Amino acid sequence: MPGLIAKKIGMTNIFGEDGQVIPVTVLEAGPCKVYGLRTADKDGYEALQLGFGSKKEKKVNKPQLEVYKKLGLNPPRFVKEFKNFDVSQFKIGDEIKADIFQPGDKVKVTGNSKGKGFQGVVKRHGFGGVGSATHGQSDRERAPGSIGASSYPSRVFKGQRMAGRMGGKQITVRNLKVVKVIPEQNIIMVKGAVPGSVNSIVAINK
Repeated sequence: MPGLIAKKIGMTNIFGEDGQVIPVTVLEAGPCKVYGLRTADKDGYEALQLGFGSKKEKKVNKPQLEVYKKLGLNPPRFVKEFKNFDVSQFKIGDEIKADIFQPGDKVKVTGNSKGKGFQGVVKRHGFGGVGSATHGQSDRERAPGSIGASSYPSRVFKGQRMAGRMGGKQITVRNLKVVKVIPEQNIIMVKGAVPGSVNSIVAINK
C-alpha cells in the first residue's frame, strides 16, 4: 500500500463517535509531487520518488538543480522513495495528497526520535543508582557501578549499558490507526504518538 512524507504538527485530543477522548498526533501529509519513477526494467524494482516542501535554489547543488529544471519542478526540501505504488498509474509532476488515506486505515510511521544528547545510565537505561547517600557516598548516587568481571575474562562485555548519546535514532511505530482525515488541509490524525519533535519530518506507510 502507498505512503507519503509528512510533517508532525503536534498532539491533541478529539472525541470519537462514542464520546471517548482519543489522543491523536496531527500530521500534515503532503501534498507530495512525483520527482522520479523507478521501474523493474530499468532499475530492477518499482518505486515512486516523492518530494515534500520546497527549497531555495541557492541551497541546491548545481547538478541536482539541473535535474529539477529538466523535470520542470521546484527543488523539494525532502525526497524519499516509496515502493508500494503502482508506478504505471503515475507520471513526473503528479501530486499525491492525504486523501489516499481513510479513517480506519492502519499505518506505520517512521521518523527520528528526539535527541537527548549525552546522558548518564540513570536517564538512558533506568539504572537505580549505586545506593543511598550514607557511609560517605554523597556523590555516587547516579554512578553506574562496576562494569567488568574479575580476573576472568578481564574485559568489559560488548553491549554493556553505559552513559552515552541518547535519542536521535530512526524509530518506526506500527499499527497506528487513522482516526480522521481532512483532505482540503492535507491533515491526517493518527491515534497515539509518533517519533520526533514538532515540525519534524516522518514517513507514513499503509
